[in-house]
Amino acid sequence: MAFVGRYAKTPFLKGADLATQQGWTGVPNFILENSKISAGAKLTYAMLLKYAREGDQCFPGQARLAKEMGNGKRSIVRYISELERAELVSIKRRGQGRPNIYTVHLKAAFWKKRR
Repeated sequence: MAFVGRYAKTPFLKGADLATQQGWTGVPNFILENSKISAGAKLTYAMLLKYAREGDQCFPGQARLAKEMGNGKRSIVRYISELERAELVSIKRRGQGRPNIYTVHLKAAFWKKRR
């Protein structure tokens, strides 16, 4: 199978298909089914999970999130504020052009490293 566009030069993950060769992010159902947060906030939560990976914290810039999600930066700020009000994330603001640090709450426990 030939791949075109951004997938043409992507190295394959063993066992991955076209949909998962770039990796995947599991979003808990309670987020997907939560009627108290917007669809944009749900996608933002998923993006923060993507960046946090196995950890609880991440620091993607708002401009980067906006570009990857196809939204404006103001929308991203609104979605992140919505997640903060719902106590799904907490934010450490660093200022001076440095990205905020986001702590993602209520992640699946299986991502935590076992000791």
